[in-house]
Amino acid sequence: MLVMLVWLAGLYEAAQVQGRLERDAEQAVGDVRAAFTRNVQSLQALQYSDPTPNSWAIDAATMLREHRELVRLEWRDSAMHVQSHADTPFRPPVFDRMGRDNTQSDVTQACATARRFSGPAYASSYFVPLMDGLGVEVMELCLPLQRGGKLTGFVVATYALQDVLDVLVGQQMTRNYEISFTEGDGTRLALRGSARRGSRVFTAHQLMDLPGTTLVLRMDSWRGAPDLFPNVLTALVTVMSITLVSVLAVLGKDMRRRLKAEHDLADALAFRKAMEDSLVTGLRARDLHGHITYVNPAFCQMVGFTEEELLGHSIPAPYWPPESIDEYQQRQAIRLAGNVPPREGFESVFMRKDGSRFPVLIIEAPLINAQGVQSGWMSAFLDISEQRRVEELSRTSQERLQATARLATVGEMASLLSHELNQPLAAISSYATGSINLLADGPNAAQEFGSELTQAMQRIAEQAERAGKVIKSVHDFVRRRDQVRDAVAPQVLLDAILPLIHLQARKLLVRVQIEVEPGVPCVLCDRTMVEQVLLNLARNAMQAMDQPHILERVLLMRVRRVKAGGHSQWVEFSVADIGEGIAPEVQLQLFNPFFTTKAEGMGLGLSLCRTVVEQHGGALVFEPNVPQGTVFIFTLPAGAVA
Repeated sequence: MLVMLVWLAGLYEAAQVQGRLERDAEQAVGDVRAAFTRNVQSLQALQYSDPTPNSWAIDAATMLREHRELVRLEWRDSAMHVQSHADTPFRPPVFDRMGRDNTQSDVTQACATARRFSGPAYASSYFVPLMDGLGVEVMELCLPLQRGGKLTGFVVATYALQDVLDVLVGQQMTRNYEISFTEGDGTRLALRGSARRGSRVFTAHQLMDLPGTTLVLRMDSWRGAPDLFPNVLTALVTVMSITLVSVLAVLGKDMRRRLKAEHDLADALAFRKAMEDSLVTGLRARDLHGHITYVNPAFCQMVGFTEEELLGHSIPAPYWPPESIDEYQQRQAIRLAGNVPPREGFESVFMRKDGSRFPVLIIEAPLINAQGVQSGWMSAFLDISEQRRVEELSRTSQERLQATARLATVGEMASLLSHELNQPLAAISSYATGSINLLADGPNAAQEFGSELTQAMQRIAEQAERAGKVIKSVHDFVRRRDQVRDAVAPQVLLDAILPLIHLQARKLLVRVQIEVEPGVPCVLCDRTMVEQVLLNLARNAMQAMDQPHILERVLLMRVRRVKAGGHSQWVEFSVADIGEGIAPEVQLQLFNPFFTTKAEGMGLGLSLCRTVVEQHGGALVFEPNVPQGTVFIFTLPAGAVA
């Protein structure tokens, strides 16, 4: 027992010495790594001001005087050709004897690794003989230089491992320990520290992982064996007494800690049970074989089955509709095979115990135990019946607002139609009157004036067709109610509303410009709703320019392709005017329903426009038009190329 205690005391002291040595070795590695990081930052700073080779060499020489651990700096282009270099002033040039070409493979290795990592990388160390018959172990650092995402060159720095130990490791450590860099087999590459003393060796090894290579820092300490206490018996009695009291104190503390943990666990379980019982979200847990292991009261209330009826139940579940069992079994087989469901969840249909169906939103995630191993699946269920009802009511209300807005739009166009139709009707009347006058000259008038009569009839037909097109454009706009989203070319959308736009443009003396980017893809949309958005924005833009002092009135409608949200393709529509712009106080309420600045307006146009665009997944915004005016911009998801 006494020998064991003495032996344990010796082991404890040795462990303390070894622990201090390990911590010091770790600190030394941290110091070296931190210094390497600072040096990388200093090397990056050499390139900040687009230096010339001469100015770069001057800055590099200054850096070498401040960092003795570096023996050479090189600036190389992307083809590894040296643009400029500088050697340390503290020793003769390291590569004078062998030449730099003999070490090209190490530099190439470091720069290839740096290019792959897009950051600094190191090569394995190698020995360079010097002129005095000695040599130095060096290591190459390569830092890639990039501009605009393109590689422009490299900065190559050469470290002397001996100088790294001399400069970067704390002086206190080198006085107390022997520190060295070693290879994996124990061969020492560089050494620094105090001479050996004592009879027992303590050694610590620390790996210094660098991008591209790994160094081993070895730290040796020579200490004497632990001395025995002068009075072993007294020491043992004292130690045993202290140990006994300590054990009793530890046992008491451990017992109190265990009791507290048990109380905390009971409180946590009670809290979790109360929280789960209060949830309106249904919860269900299953093991890896598909058996139900847990359900909360909300789930039982949702499907109408008791907890006892559900626990242990496997596939098919009693709340699955009979007509969907095959589909649900395939889905569950995919899930139990380990395929993670979408994070946003998926919709399904469940059947209550009374046979009624209801829609649910299911969100599933792997169930991970305390050991980090998946033990099953946890599912959350939301009854979305009420949400579907609200969505249907919202859709119906939206359609009513759309119809109201369309009727208001058509009403405002009535005056334009009367003005526009006057021209072709007046022309028809004129040509018809002229023809009648020619025919009134006698029975030979048809032969004598045949060409003039033919030309007059053609003009009458053209003007009648023009009037018919105007009326048909308005008729199609009012009656078309296709709600299916199809792939429609942007040019087709513009062509459908251009006759209506030109009606108002001619009255307000507005010049209409259309710019469609070549190759722009189709958009997936409800054609009628998007046409209404374009028409409303165009009409607002033309009305904004209806001011006496605005002489040059241009309406610009532009379509181009944009990218948003990763690699998703979108098509951007913009409607620009050169009016007076929108006042700041109006901008805050611009999209509010029933807000309008027009005496005869309803205040629904822009609100409905934004609703339509957002229903398609896009966004409607506005911004000032330079030098004056306003631009309204909205996006729609793209389909195939138009």
